[in-house]
Amino acid sequence: MIDDTPENDDELSHEGNSAMEMPLFPLNVVLFPGMALPLHIFEPRYREMINRCLDENLAFGVVLIKEGPEVGGDAEPRRVGTAARIVKVDRQPDGRMNIQVVGTRRFRIEELNHDRAYLTGRVRHFPVTDGDTKLATERAHQIRPKIMRYVELLTKATGVQLKLDRLPEDATSLAFLTAITLQVRPEDKQRLLALPGVPQLLELGSYYLGRELQLLEHMIKSQDALPSMTIGPTGQLFSN
Repeated sequence: MIDDTPENDDELSHEGNSAMEMPLFPLNVVLFPGMALPLHIFEPRYREMINRCLDENLAFGVVLIKEGPEVGGDAEPRRVGTAARIVKVDRQPDGRMNIQVVGTRRFRIEELNHDRAYLTGRVRHFPVTDGDTKLATERAHQIRPKIMRYVELLTKATGVQLKLDRLPEDATSLAFLTAITLQVRPEDKQRLLALPGVPQLLELGSYYLGRELQLLEHMIKSQDALPSMTIGPTGQLFSN
């Protein structure tokens, strides 16, 4: 089950949904609540940021880059991101770090600040809504077989054994699991992250699953056809 509640109030203030300052890490990846993400920290500014988060028991925000580079320079982030809680740190002798984080709560950036070496922002909790509605339950029921079929075809297409033993019972966790599992562009994942409620998340997730299932089925059929083909004298493929 995906927990959309932080471990402590320092992570993302939710008393009256008040805004708070948060360190921000612009990346070419979208983090969802409940998602684990390994990160290699090597830039001095982000070493400083992670050390501050560890010293002060703070979360930082992972935000998708809208414009600009991931390494060096200033990147303009998308306005909806997810708070990341650091769960593991492996320090290297030269000051670099390998860390593991887990996504907790979504937030929306109200204001960006550039007064530190790294980007910070004034953010406000952006809770996902309508997870216990009849519509969410219905859409969760409809999407379950698609997810299982998607994982099955991904395993066949990639040759990597992927296991999904049990799907979450609640619609909210299922919606975020769908978003995490989907192998789509970061921009598509950002669209999912920015949706206000669970029914919308499940609806768009179902659309993406349907699209990706068609692509995977076509890819697998093409792979299966290749052994029955041979290279002809012109270098083209011909059926045996």
